[in-house]
Parts: sequence; C-alpha cells; structure tokens
Amino acid sequence: MFDLFRNHRRWMQFILLILIVPSFFLVGIQGYDSFMSREPELATVAGQPITRGEFDMAHRNQLEQFRQQLGSQFDPALVDTPAMREQLLNQLIDQRLLLQVAADNRFSVSDGTLRNTIAAIPQVQDNGRFSPERYRQVLAAQGMTPSSFEAGLRRDLAMARVLDPISQSAAAPATVIASLESALTQRRTVQLRRFDAAAYRSQVSVSEQDIQAWYDANQQQLVVPEHVTAQYLVLDEAAATQGVQVNDEDIASYYEQNKQRFGQPERRRASHIMIEVPAGASEDVRKAARAKAEALASQAAADPARFAELARANSQDAGSADNGGDLGWLAPGMLAGALEKAIWSLSKDQVSGVVESPSGLHIVKITEVQPAALKPLDQVRDEITAEIRKQIAASRFAEMATKLTETVYDQRDSLQPAADALGLKLRTATGIARDGLLPAEQAGEGAAAASPDAQLLDNPRVRQALFSSEVLREKQNSGVIELSPDTMLAVRVSESKPEHVPPLEKVSELIRDRLVDERAAEAARQAATAALEGWKADPAAVPEGFSEATVVSRQQPGQLSQSVLEAAMRLPAQPLPAYTGVADGDDYVVVRLDKIEPGTADAAARDMLARQLGAAWGQAEDAGVMKMLRDKYQVKILPEAASALQSSDQSAG
Repeated sequence: MFDLFRNHRRWMQFILLILIVPSFFLVGIQGYDSFMSREPELATVAGQPITRGEFDMAHRNQLEQFRQQLGSQFDPALVDTPAMREQLLNQLIDQRLLLQVAADNRFSVSDGTLRNTIAAIPQVQDNGRFSPERYRQVLAAQGMTPSSFEAGLRRDLAMARVLDPISQSAAAPATVIASLESALTQRRTVQLRRFDAAAYRSQVSVSEQDIQAWYDANQQQLVVPEHVTAQYLVLDEAAATQGVQVNDEDIASYYEQNKQRFGQPERRRASHIMIEVPAGASEDVRKAARAKAEALASQAAADPARFAELARANSQDAGSADNGGDLGWLAPGMLAGALEKAIWSLSKDQVSGVVESPSGLHIVKITEVQPAALKPLDQVRDEITAEIRKQIAASRFAEMATKLTETVYDQRDSLQPAADALGLKLRTATGIARDGLLPAEQAGEGAAAASPDAQLLDNPRVRQALFSSEVLREKQNSGVIELSPDTMLAVRVSESKPEHVPPLEKVSELIRDRLVDERAAEAARQAATAALEGWKADPAAVPEGFSEATVVSRQQPGQLSQSVLEAAMRLPAQPLPAYTGVADGDDYVVVRLDKIEPGTADAAARDMLARQLGAAWGQAEDAGVMKMLRDKYQVKILPEAASALQSSDQSAG
C-alpha cells in the first residue's frame, strides 16, 4: 500500500487535488478556516472578539480562587451560577474596552512609575524596603517571572488611567450631603400600639375544606426536593482516642522527661542605677561617667538599704528611676552579656560593682529571689494524661485513615466492613438534599439537620459526593472525604427519594397552622386599620393603649424593627400628630408621630458621610462612562454567549 503511494506520488497528489478543490467551492475557503481554527465568539469590542477559550480560562481561574478562599466550604453550586458567569463576561468586556481606550489615547506608564508601584507592595518589602530577592521569591511562588508580572502591571496601570481621574475627582454635591445628613440624623418622637396576631388566633377557624383548597392551590410551596438517606463513618480525634488507656508508668516517664515544662525556673527581682555613656563619647566623658558610677557603687555597697534612694536621685534610666531602679522579676535569658551574668551571680540584697553594657554603666542590687519550683505529679497528672492521649491519637489517626481509605474500596457496596475493621459506629441520617439539609420537621425521624453531625453532613463536599453518579445511582461507597486535618468522612446512599409533594395527611397540620397564622394576622390588621381610622379622624385626642413616647432616628432606631422605623420616618412633617400602620411580622403596629426635631452630626461623622457619598458618586460616574464607551466602541454580546453563561449543571442538562 505504502509502496503504491511512493511509486505514484504525483498521481496521488493529483487525485487528492480533484477531491479537495470542489469542496472549497461548496463550503468556501472561510468555512475551512472556521472549521480548522476559529473558536466560538462570545462578544466583540471594537470588532475584536472575546472567545469562548478566553472566557473558560478566566472562569477556571475564578473557581480556583474561590476554592482556595473557601477551602472545604467551597460549593460550586453557590458560585458557579449564570449570574456569576454573566458578571465575569462583563468584567472581560470592560477589561478589553479599557485596554482599547488606553491604547487609542496612548496612555503609557513610565519605568519610574512602574518601579515605585512595585516597591510599594508590602509583600515584596523587607523591613519596609523593597527587596529584589523577596520580589523574585514571591513571583516564583505564584509561577510568574518578573517580566510577565511587570507587563501585566504596566497594562493594569495604563487601564487605571482611563477611569481614575473620574472616580478620584468625584464628589457628591453639598446639597445632597446635607439632605442625607438631615434624613439620617432627624429625631422623631413616636408612640406605638401593637396589635398582636396571637391574640386573634382563638377567633380563627379552619375547616378541612379550607385545608384541602389550600393544598390544591399551593402544591408548589410544598415540594420536597430530591434528598437521600446516608450511611456514614466519621474518623476524628474522638474516634482515634476511643479505648486509649494511659497507665501510671507512662505518666511518670513523661513527667520525668518534661520536668522543665511543669516547673518555674528561679526568678530574681533586681534594681539598678544606670549612668549613660553616649555612643561615640570622648575618653574624658567615659572617665567621668565611670568615676560617677564607681562612687555610687561604693555608696550603695556601704549601705544597701539606700539603693532605691540613690537610684531615684542618680539613675539616668527614665523607665525605672522613679521606682527606685526596680527592673521587676527576671528569668534566665531575659538579659544578655555582663548584666545577665551579674544578676545571676549575686545573692539577695547584694550590690554589684560597676557593670558595663551597650546602654551604659550599671550598679545592680538583687532585692528578691524566688527559688525554682516544680509542680508535683499529682497536680499535672490530668494534663499529662491528655497530652499522651493526644499523641497516641495522632499516631492512631494516621493508621486508621490509611485503613479507612483501603477498606471503603475493598467492598464498595457497604461501609459495614470498614466500620468493623476500625471500630467505628456506622451512622445514618436522612434529609440531605443537593443544596443543603431539609428542615428537621420536613425530613422526619433521623433528620440530618437535627443530628450532632449536621455541620459535617451539610459540608458542600459531602453533599457533592452523595449526589455523584456512582454514589447516588449505583449505591457505592464514596472515597474518603477529608474535611480538615483531623476529620474524615466516608458516605454511602442507602435510600434516595425524588422530588415530590407530600400527601395531604402528612402536611394537613402544617397547612392548618399556616392558615391560622395568616388569618390571625389578617384579623390583627383589620382591627388596627379600624382603630387607625378613628384616631386619624380625631388626631387631637390622646388614645389609650399606646407605648410611652420614644425618640428615634435612622441612626438610632432603639427597639424599633426596620419596617416600623421606616414607617415612622416616612410620615409627613405636617400635620402633627400623624398616624400610620405597618405589618411587623404577623403583628400589626400603629405608629403615632408627635414631634420632629432636626439632628446634628459631628465633624467626623459628616466627613465620613461625604467620603462614602463621594465613593458612591464616583462609582456611578464610572458606570456612566463605561456605558458611553460601550456604545462608542460598539460592544456586542453575541448569541453564543447564552450557552457559556449557563451553570455547569444546566449546561450538562
């Protein structure tokens, strides 16, 4: 066959040419080019495409950042949504747009600006100064080279020049600041009358027909999502220490080997008189300082009781002179050199000669000595026992983790062999859905939400494992799931239940309670509305049943809920008193407004408000400029973007 090609190469080329050339006329050369090289385009900026490949790479990087930030709590279902993908695509569009504007306007960044920006990054500084070595280390840890990082930073700085002048110069008008300050600080005196829904429950009746009608009309609200009953094993420190016994010999041996941890070394309390010798002092100055120190040392040695008096009068150590030279309690190693040696060589009440240190000349006196002390074994027995158990547990945990990993794969359709091999309890919980744990009352007996292990079972990685194909459909054991360095799980689905609406008999009481709550709340609202109309008709009368007057503002709401506060603050200033009503949960609250007073903000609060409004104003102006630039540069989001913006689950579906 290959000989035929070699011997008739020119004929083969001619035949291939005959086969290929007509197809160019059928689909066009551009069709071949598209088929061979072009990626789907999601958007265009000034005619330049943003491809599916660019979007997918940015999307992978984004998910990896979330994974690193959230650790074991990372749940793709919460962060990989169509809204998040749309936001990412818009970020890519804005970045491309800003790059184009920067290029068209020849915005550049000088080498000096680039150097100064890099030098100001704290992560590449050593003792507050730029460190080239640290710079290279940090970049290497990120998998980057200096040239690639600097190119990216130069690009980002150039892009920033497009919008920075707008956001940095933005400031909210003074009238807007003043208006918001007035609204935030205005003080209103109000009284409340609460109509409790609970007081009307006894007046409410709900028939079986009412329950049936609600059930028929609202089944969508009763849907129980797909969920599973899971068997699981937990390997943690408690499991690793189960059955561990610590005998007296081990405790005694540990105590002997670690006596330094259970005692306190000798401590000494010292006082000193210091005579400063400035750095670079002349020989005459040094001699004068030593002469003074030796004279003081002689006086102190002759009458140690006067040491504190001499220190207060002569010591040049401002931190201790007023306290008679007291240095406090000292442990071995707290000082250094000749000063350390002198303190630990003196006896109680003994005064040293002149001791030289880098800070000056010292005369030292030991005022108290606290001998070394060792706690008796009985006092630290429980502490030692716990530490030994923890050490044994760490070793056992590693062994058990290895064994658990092996045994869950040996017999994939059951966790019982692994439980038996490791002495772990096989646990069961129900009501675990893809997006979380069902409420205990909905899941029923054995609800995961009511289990001591609820936090473990609600971990996104555990739920992902339970709803993976081999675990959910094939009822196989999961692999070992490491939630933290000292907690591991293995799970298996024992039963799965599809999404369904429970039968009426299982939810009738739930519906009854709901209807009673709704009708009691409506009765409270009606009673409040009727009373409110009467009070509005005669506003000068002082009605009964209202609470004591209280002064509130948007910044100081007191005990008012958000809904009641907003109702009180929305009432017009005239006429007063004024009334309004608002639902507060199931209850209904009538608000009486008696008085309005202007409030004031201090200078710091006013400055903060101005800064916050300035930032918000700048963001709004940035958004306006970006919208204008999108129109100018003819940004288009193409039909292909629709599929890219679907979450992974939806796409798979």
